[in-house]
Amino acid sequence: MNPLDAFWHLANLFAPAWFVAALLAMFAKLLWRQALRAIAWRRLALWGGVGGSLGLLLALVLLGRDGKMLGYGLMLLGVALPQWALQLRQLRLPK
Repeated sequence: MNPLDAFWHLANLFAPAWFVAALLAMFAKLLWRQALRAIAWRRLALWGGVGGSLGLLLALVLLGRDGKMLGYGLMLLGVALPQWALQLRQLRLPK
């Protein structure tokens, strides 16, 4: 495998996590405009993408391969938990 193939292989491994994180951040900002006014869309997407990537890596270590439903479940959990924590933290900050 040459370096370009390795790059595309890794990019395609992590693409679902970053895509889902961007969608979740967008819909969260649309649904909870007032509560999430102080949190930037990029921050929500970044933390969700990092969490989803970690979920995919954990699935790869536990299952030995990607593309299994449990792996995608871990990815979704990894995307949702950081965004939920950021939202919860924002709601608890004094105004």
